[in-house]
Amino acid sequence: MSRGGPGPEVHVPRGTSGVDPRAPDPLPGRSSKILGAGGRGPWVALGSTLIFFGLITLLVVSSPGWSKPGGVRDLFFDGALFRGSIWEILQGFVVNVEIFLIAEVLILILALFLAVLRSLPGAVSAPLRLLAIGYSIVFRAVPTILIIFLLGFGMPALELRGLPNGPNADIFWAIVALMLVYSAYVMEVYRAGIESVHPSQAAAARSLGLRRGQALRYVVLPQAVRRVIPPLLNDFIGLQKDSALVALLGVTEGLRQAQIEQATYFNFTPYMSLALVYLVLTLPQVLFVDWLIKRGVRRRAAGAVT
Repeated sequence: MSRGGPGPEVHVPRGTSGVDPRAPDPLPGRSSKILGAGGRGPWVALGSTLIFFGLITLLVVSSPGWSKPGGVRDLFFDGALFRGSIWEILQGFVVNVEIFLIAEVLILILALFLAVLRSLPGAVSAPLRLLAIGYSIVFRAVPTILIIFLLGFGMPALELRGLPNGPNADIFWAIVALMLVYSAYVMEVYRAGIESVHPSQAAAARSLGLRRGQALRYVVLPQAVRRVIPPLLNDFIGLQKDSALVALLGVTEGLRQAQIEQATYFNFTPYMSLALVYLVLTLPQVLFVDWLIKRGVRRRAAGAVT
């Protein structure tokens, strides 16, 4: 073989997706670091985790204020009160579910519209871009609790025709407040996804005869939305937790029901019941987001190899 000439032909077996089995590992040392020598890594990780949390538990239960009458165990971990309050808290939590599900749909729509406005090119679109930027700045700067107070107490006081002023007005304005605040955050997530799509994608679509709006709709946005699904789910998890803020308007939801139980029995166990409900609801979503992120890393690594 002459110097600099072509090397020997590589025959890739079927079923390997075109990946040369002799190609270097795209993540060198990563597998060995995770699994450890001889595949003992997961067992070592499990054992160290159990020991760590076991020591923390031992530290808590052996503290002087844990088991004494009226101590932490009686005030926060009363088993009988937990069993008696959990079902009533779940009934109130249904209101939280309704609030953040409705708000989430509205947020996804409004945020995408604002992100498209901010990405419009040209001097003619400058007022729309400034409007979207101002919206993002204002509603990310003002605390969510203030927006809920201003809308929940201020708008019904105006007594405007066509707007809810009855018993369901609190829930309506709570949804509007969450929508306004979270749309500002989700808009930035959408914008990051749109800007991550290479300009050549839009240019190629334009060269095929698509108009600018069609290129954005059929080429740019599908790629952008697919890339930002994990951060969108993270915002959705945050929205679930912030739905508890509607209790400040007097809505009887999960947190308000826990407050009623706590004031009735002078015990903080209902708050632990509510925390467990949020944990059970949120944990699967957190694991799903982590799985999506790891899958994206694997796909990018496989694409780099191929």
